[in-house]
Amino acid sequence: MILGNVQGVKNSLLQRLEEIYEIKIPKYNIITEEIAEIMSYVTGIINREISVAIDRRGKVISVVVGDSSTVELPLIDIKERKLAGVRVVHTHPSGNSRLSMIDISALIKLKLDCMAAIGVRDGDITDITLGFCTVYNDVLKPEIVGPMSLNYAMDFDLTDKLKYIQDTIKSENIIEDNSERAILVGIENEESLEELSELARACDVQCLYSVLQKKDKIDTALYIGSGKVEEIGLIKQELSANLIIFDDELAGSQVRNLEEALGVKVIDRTTLILDIFAKRARSKEAKIQVELAQLKYRVTRLMGLGSVLSRTGGGIGTKGPGEKKLEIDKRHIRERVYDLTKELEKVRKNREVQREKRTNENIPKISLVGYTNAGKSTLRNKLCTMAAPRDSVKKESVFEADMLFATLDVTTRAIILPDSRIATLTDTVGFVRKLPHDLVEAFKSTLEEVIYSDLLLHVVDVSNENVIEQIEAVENVLQELNASDKPIMLILNKIDKAEEGKINFIKERYNTYKIVEISAKEGMNLELLLQEICKELPNSLKKVEYLIPYVEQSDVAYLHRHARVENEEFLENGTKIIAEVDDKTYNKYVKYEI
Repeated sequence: MILGNVQGVKNSLLQRLEEIYEIKIPKYNIITEEIAEIMSYVTGIINREISVAIDRRGKVISVVVGDSSTVELPLIDIKERKLAGVRVVHTHPSGNSRLSMIDISALIKLKLDCMAAIGVRDGDITDITLGFCTVYNDVLKPEIVGPMSLNYAMDFDLTDKLKYIQDTIKSENIIEDNSERAILVGIENEESLEELSELARACDVQCLYSVLQKKDKIDTALYIGSGKVEEIGLIKQELSANLIIFDDELAGSQVRNLEEALGVKVIDRTTLILDIFAKRARSKEAKIQVELAQLKYRVTRLMGLGSVLSRTGGGIGTKGPGEKKLEIDKRHIRERVYDLTKELEKVRKNREVQREKRTNENIPKISLVGYTNAGKSTLRNKLCTMAAPRDSVKKESVFEADMLFATLDVTTRAIILPDSRIATLTDTVGFVRKLPHDLVEAFKSTLEEVIYSDLLLHVVDVSNENVIEQIEAVENVLQELNASDKPIMLILNKIDKAEEGKINFIKERYNTYKIVEISAKEGMNLELLLQEICKELPNSLKKVEYLIPYVEQSDVAYLHRHARVENEEFLENGTKIIAEVDDKTYNKYVKYEI
């Protein structure tokens, strides 16, 4: 019985594949020449992968036809401290026999005796590559042999190789290595690659090596030059890397070409940032926004993406979004995007109601903005502890940590300023260079808090080497949000770690801003910051003294609801009130003014 996607395959070809079940393979051989020729012949006609699973006795246990360029594996019983007792040989219609990242993943996870790939071009065998399990420092790792000719592979002694691997696995305390080890690739500068390394670490990825290629013109097929791809392939093999991260956004076709050439998973900076956001999102709103950004990014690249979009499982390639399922996947994504957009619209309306209430109560709105990991959350927690209203309910501090994008969920809290005014303080998501446009669009409802703020506190990590680039990146995002014309204070944070000369340089360069030097973590100059906020924050309220007759007590009640009453005194001829009022209230009760 031929398994997999046999739709559209002629009966004559299926009968040829059925013949494979009748062929006995010597247990010391990987495969016979006869089976390899049948597989390559059918692959050349239908342009799909063919997979054959063989047990230790040399009996064929399954023949599978793939969907597009992928196939699935039969169910294999995985035993502890033992190989599976099954070898899998499959074809690659591209002509490249190099084992893919998912081939290698299946080899290790299923503990296969061998994973072999036969390169097929126009029905002819180009070469064959073998993969075996090996043990290095108590970790199960892949050992790649080849590419080699089919004749050379026929002479390969499988029995001795399997005995050696099996003995090693039994004698060692084996652990499976599921960690991601990356090589970083960029064409801009070292600083950008260092930030990419920080982003990778925020996603628990170990960075092994960085490759920088100065290139004026982008290669449409591979993004970098083919020579550099070969160099990265050698570095990947030497360091046992299983992930390549590019510092810029890649087209879907580039991802696919690079994965085929390098044999490992390839992602770009945008995918990495989206993955970090997906991991860190806690509130329902943040999760919706991240999913929306991911879907918008993926739908335009559905045709070209390789293992980034595959629905991972124990198969060679697994059933990822192949050509046949393309339109179904696109429709599902479009429907999901529509549903998420509707949900975000509800969230936006809720925020509008909350914001309108604060506006009616004349509460000034302050927002913390800045580069990711500049110290916004730490400053927000310190200010809320120092200046929390006495009668407010104790609320949880936002998460703070020395990592990129520690905080995604926007929080708004009330604080009391030194001049007794109540203001709201909002902590926003951090910005970063090359922030994906889809992410900015998805987080628009959250970032609206910035647009409607009365004062922006631009928090800067003045100890960072790339502080100038970070300030410019934040200013660019504020321009994209049409919020660059807001009153902005530049808050130089982490002054306890920075050199005085560097601080002075920043102050001279950005002398058009109101600048305050602080250390949020050490609590330095925070009282000064609050005083400067009072000066910068526009005060639209007027302080007025009223005497309201007792027959007009409804007006007293109105003032208590719509003004900030500082003092109330009951005299013989009426109620004396000292209050801060807006223009509307002032004009309404000017007749009572003393």
